[in-house]
Amino acid sequence: MIPTYDSASTTVGYNTAVKPTIFAVEDDADISRLVRHHLEAAGYGVRTFAATAGVIAEAEKQAPSLFLLDIMVPGGDGLELCRRIRQTSSLAMTPVIFLTAKTSESDRVIGLELGADDYIPKPFSPRELVARVRAVLRRFERPLAPSIVKAGDIEIDSGGMTLTVRGQLTQTTATEFRLLEYLARHPGRVFTRDQLLDAVWRDTHYVTPRSVDVYVRRIREKIEENPDEPRYLKTVRGAGYRFEVPKSLVPAGSRTTSAAGPEEP
Repeated sequence: MIPTYDSASTTVGYNTAVKPTIFAVEDDADISRLVRHHLEAAGYGVRTFAATAGVIAEAEKQAPSLFLLDIMVPGGDGLELCRRIRQTSSLAMTPVIFLTAKTSESDRVIGLELGADDYIPKPFSPRELVARVRAVLRRFERPLAPSIVKAGDIEIDSGGMTLTVRGQLTQTTATEFRLLEYLARHPGRVFTRDQLLDAVWRDTHYVTPRSVDVYVRRIREKIEENPDEPRYLKTVRGAGYRFEVPKSLVPAGSRTTSAAGPEEP
């Protein structure tokens, strides 16, 4: 049996706010207690798991507000668990933060490529942990203005946070969706990585421009027929990224704006 620990239950009245619940997967008992203590002190409900088994099933019963995952845990690693979360339709939009001793740049990139929203190396400051959890949750709590953007064979419904590509509903993480939606609402405009961080992430203290590159690559894998030769999401060398509708998909009589600048895939 996989040990789990529930926060003290709170009776919810008419004017009582429900605590956001965080699922923390960490096999080190001391670190697990430390994480639980500081997150509960910050006002979050916490469920801790010592292994990956059972996490998805429990999350489908009670959807958490955020997953906090160690990478090296018994019963399968946190990377694989993150992949499964992103493949589960009811959980795909839930933010994921890795909390791990694997600290190399390549490990961080792998985590982000699998759909993580942040990556906290061990050892960590409890104050920083709480700040970064808050920053990720704030990003996801900001509602998007309801609108539908149609570009070629892509449809982006910001009210429902759904992406349809060539007639097929396509799963994204919330960060991927917000980044694509922002770019698609400004077709032809070139954005630097820092501008995209300010617009989409807002709290950029813990995020690097490299993160933008990783998310752009993930978005291309979902919207482009050939991600290595993108038609929608273009790189402008030395500047940043821009979204444009391929000329072959622009209806007759319509025009799209395009910013000048040398391109690369």
